[in-house]
Amino acid sequence: MNAPTPPKGRLLLVPTPLDFGCAEQAPINHVLPNNTLASAAGIRHWICENAKSTRAFLKRVGETHPLIAPVAEQSLIELPRHVHKKGDHQSGFDGKPLLSAALEGHDVGLVSEAGMPAVADPGSSVVRAAHDLGIAVVPLVGPVSLLLALAASGLNGQNFAFVGYLPQDAAERSARLKQLESLALKTGQTQLWIETPYRNAAMLGSLLQSLHATTRLAILSGLTLPSASTQSHTVGQWRKGLKGPDSHTPAVYALGP
Repeated sequence: MNAPTPPKGRLLLVPTPLDFGCAEQAPINHVLPNNTLASAAGIRHWICENAKSTRAFLKRVGETHPLIAPVAEQSLIELPRHVHKKGDHQSGFDGKPLLSAALEGHDVGLVSEAGMPAVADPGSSVVRAAHDLGIAVVPLVGPVSLLLALAASGLNGQNFAFVGYLPQDAAERSARLKQLESLALKTGQTQLWIETPYRNAAMLGSLLQSLHATTRLAILSGLTLPSASTQSHTVGQWRKGLKGPDSHTPAVYALGP
């Protein structure tokens, strides 16, 4: 007689603090609710963007909630680098093999370096694979930088689009900004994007050169930190010398009428 098949585990989408790579860190229980921390502490199988940052996250979790196993004894599987570079839906990546632990009855955590996995970060291919395998997907509560920024921007929160990263080439970036501005002014749709911190100064320079003075530009950085900055002004006001984020602080940019 065959042994009964164990019930499948779940795929838990575990958000992390937004302070990855920042000089300061907020207490983890200030940005993640108790249930999220308790759930993370009870997981020993992880699919992650970066194993090093995941270990650091688990050590922070362990400061408030006992971990089910020492960090060194937990299973951490990194998503392949090409998934990061090309994106989940352009790389042809099959996430099903990463979910073998869930098929054996164990809960599996999906985690990115900062914020909610699979939102402006890799991981959606794993989520899709879980659905295809009949594995329950459970998003846990925690910070999502795009939504925090949108809420604090004063721009249209009823119609918005996240457009990822803009081109690195200055001319191409300027052309893309003008395209986004035209769309926002025509439709009222807020346009949001992110940038690597060390290119913050170049991004602000392009914005001030490319956009109309009356367009509203919001730049929100260091979200969830005591030093968070949430600024929303017309481009004309920005041109009077307002300071943008430094080269070490993650930022979300948004523009609209």
